[in-house]
Formats: sequence, structure tokens, C-alpha cells
Amino acid sequence: MSETPVENTKRFVAGCRRAAAYGLLRCSSGNMSWRIDDERMLVSASRSWMADLTTDQVAMCRVSDGALLAGPTPSVETVFHAGILRNRPEVNVVLHFQTPFATTLACGDPGAVDYFVIPEIPYYIGPVGVAPFLPPGSEELAAAVIESMTAHDLTMMANHGQVTVGVGFDDAIQKATFFELACEIIVRGGDSVRALTATEVEQVGRVVPGGDLPEG
Repeated sequence: MSETPVENTKRFVAGCRRAAAYGLLRCSSGNMSWRIDDERMLVSASRSWMADLTTDQVAMCRVSDGALLAGPTPSVETVFHAGILRNRPEVNVVLHFQTPFATTLACGDPGAVDYFVIPEIPYYIGPVGVAPFLPPGSEELAAAVIESMTAHDLTMMANHGQVTVGVGFDDAIQKATFFELACEIIVRGGDSVRALTATEVEQVGRVVPGGDLPEG
């Protein structure tokens, strides 16, 4: 990426604020990271409010192990951010969010839910992973999330929240927003909601994340 360090930081702040503007997190819940090169990533600071994030609340960390290189103390979830970026070279953004309807399902039995109720979920996200409840910021939680995100673009952390990834900020924010929409439909609709059949999912297909659904 050709941006200067200052430009990178400003761009990252804008991405964090945009995620908050879409209602994906509240107050100090949630965090985001962005790969700026092969070795470094930017991470929102611990206890920062992403809606009001400032440039002095951005930490620079090492992708190889999550170690702090410069700036304030990063999010306690930095270890899983780094692990996901190491395992997923095709993505650059990791977003941990906590939306009302998705987190409602995360507080139940998230592994038993069929999230394929609208085309956007199989198309943009694919199968949803699940990580058990483990203490936030713990090595155990980081390991579980990293493992799940190796094979999924979105993971439900039981009784906690969600993690998704993207090629860029828009991709990650779109996945989180569509997922919350699907979860709202599931929660509000209850037993009346019909999930897409396997044939319908196949008809929807899936392309490189960030594309648009065919118009028709």
C-alpha cells in the first residue's frame, strides 16, 4: 500500500467510524484491524469507542505475533486479529462486532441456526463458524476464533459477538451488515422463516467477496 503512515491511520479511523455508523457496535464494544503490509497491521486501541476513534487511538502491531510496535495499548483481541491475517493472506480487514440480533442468536445455540435465509449470506459469507464462550482476550478464545476463521468468513462467538473479514473495509462492513439483517429476520420471524434450500443456495452461487448479486 502506497499511503504514508499518517494517511494509513486516517483511513483506518474512517473505516472504524464507518463500521460504527452502520450500527455494528456500541460504545467500546467491537474492534477492527487492517493489514498495511506483510508485517504490520493497525488495530483500534483497547476500550476505544470506534464511533469516536481518533488517530491517537490507533496502535501498530506485528502480524506475526500481535506484538505492539507503536501507539497505545491495542484491543485485547489483537491476538486473534493477527492470527486471522496470518492464516488468510487474501483478506486485509478483521472486524469484531456486536449487533443486537446476531448477538441474540449467539446467546442461544448459534451452531443450530440456518443463516441462509437471504441470498446475501451464502453469496457473500458462506457457512458460518462457531466458537464456544471463552473469556474475552484469552489465549483460548483467540485460538478458537483463529481456527474457525481459517475456514469461514464469519464466526459467531457464543454469548459474545461476531467476527468477520474483508478484502477491505467495505467488504467487512457489508458482510457484518447483511449478517445482522439475516439474524433480524430469523429472530423476528421465528418459526415462520424459511431458509433457502440447498438447490436455491446452489442457484445463488458464490463469487469473489465484494462482488454484487446479479440483477434480475
